Amino acid sequence: MSFSNAKVLSTEPLANNEAEWAKLVKLTYTDPKSQTRTWESAERTTRPQGCDIDGVGIIAILEKPTGPELVLQKQYRAPVDKVTIEIPAGLVDEGETAEQAAIRELKEETGYVAKVAETSPMMFNDPGFCNTNLRMVHVTVDMSLPENQNRQPQLEEDEFIEVFLVPLTNLYAECKRLEAEGCAIDARVGTFAEGIECAKKFKLLT
Repeated sequence: MSFSNAKVLSTEPLANNEAEWAKLVKLTYTDPKSQTRTWESAERTTRPQGCDIDGVGIIAILEKPTGPELVLQKQYRAPVDKVTIEIPAGLVDEGETAEQAAIRELKEETGYVAKVAETSPMMFNDPGFCNTNLRMVHVTVDMSLPENQNRQPQLEEDEFIEVFLVPLTNLYAECKRLEAEGCAIDARVGTFAEGIECAKKFKLLT
């Protein structure tokens, strides 16, 4: 897929009453010395009632004879005006658990059908800026299933996603290569790659 036509055309202020997905809020709080302070924060407006998270990230690893490979995707993101390297991810719908959202999003974005193996603690994306949070859901993908051999993603009209695989052993080097090509590395991908490198350095994988 070519992303050459994707680019930001203009930037302008956005009032809260015009925003569909997010809003800015002013927080008043007391610090550890009981001094009153204020903070500017952003919040998603899409979190379902009664749900404790906004979305999920999905760690889908395909076990192959040549070694495990991570499912990644390329997608143009207007806020950074770049093609980003991401794991499959998405927002939780009304009435969904994190696990249900992960299975649905993986199928929609990549076509892979999976089963949940593990769910992470709640994680906050950028707590100095916003309250957006998620859980990482680890899934297993049975490549013997016909639907995984002939993937059928179910992308929305405004979604343009290219799915690709990267060997886990090469993930850090691949992130550096893709950045050099002009891509932006999503923090979840970069942090995962850093973790693998730390495990190698400190011999945690023996």
